[in-house]
Amino acid sequence: MVKGIFIIAEAGVNHNGDMRLAKKLVDAAVEAGADAVKFQAFKAERLVCANAPKARYQKETTGANESQLAMLRRLELNEAAHKELSTYCRRKKIIFMSTPFDEACADFLKKLGMGIFKIPSGELTNLPFLRHVAKFGKPMIVSTGMANMKEVRRAVEAIRKAGNKRISLLHCVSSYPAPVTEVNLKAMQTLAKTFKLPVGFSDHTLGIDIAAAAAALGASIIEKHLTLKRTMIGPDHRASLEPGEFKAMVTSIRRVEAALGNGIKRPAKSEKNTSDVARKSLAAALDIPAGTVIAAGMIAIKRPGTGLAPELKDRVIGRRAKTALRRDQLLRWEHLS
Repeated sequence: MVKGIFIIAEAGVNHNGDMRLAKKLVDAAVEAGADAVKFQAFKAERLVCANAPKARYQKETTGANESQLAMLRRLELNEAAHKELSTYCRRKKIIFMSTPFDEACADFLKKLGMGIFKIPSGELTNLPFLRHVAKFGKPMIVSTGMANMKEVRRAVEAIRKAGNKRISLLHCVSSYPAPVTEVNLKAMQTLAKTFKLPVGFSDHTLGIDIAAAAAALGASIIEKHLTLKRTMIGPDHRASLEPGEFKAMVTSIRRVEAALGNGIKRPAKSEKNTSDVARKSLAAALDIPAGTVIAAGMIAIKRPGTGLAPELKDRVIGRRAKTALRRDQLLRWEHLS
């Protein structure tokens, strides 16, 4: 059972169709401390039309001459590969996930025993697909890149009407890489407030700081692309973290998570010594003989903070010293009558 922020290493298609690389991505995710590693399940011919264009970032990273269909054919992981990776993840003690892009792939992943279904941003408006996956009764993590609130609402309603209430929403900006000025992390909080659902962030920015910021703003899930090397040829490598960077991100998220606390304002255990030293107490401003009635001028307010608190000064004035008090001696109730 995962406790705390659920961190997904998005291997996606960064294996470049090579099972050896796919397993190395699993290893890197484990080493980095991710909770899950996620691939993609699609059949190119079912996913795109023959004449479907590439996105601009895909042209920039894989060339403009190759079609989207041809590119996706190279990046497919077949059912045998998914079975092998699922087994490998189980052996490595990391949660295996794969994003389905059609109902047949979703059905296969269900039979494979996958426990969490991630819906990609591009399928958010594919309500028949959402209803199909919802009927599995499995937890669904739904990315909301490219969407407005009306579209998110329709998706959530479709899933709920299909009988599935186990929904989490990921705020996302579907650009690779996503400009920091367009990330709009506060939209994550808007999703949480509007739908009363767990929310998170699918991060396509460069670096690790925005993911840590999402953790600070209450993300319960953070997803980030992982690559073995950012300079590799492929559509998503450019917007991914290399293994050492991903590990640093996980460390940063866990530090932020630990720092969030429970929201109750009270002294921390580690502050006790500092409090004793830095706060002030009531002290004798001069030597005070026994029996003396304490006047305001006889009281100083000085460090340390282990005597009577300064706020008690008015209650001390007018009392009589039971014993002689030395200059700078901290006042205590037993000294006074």
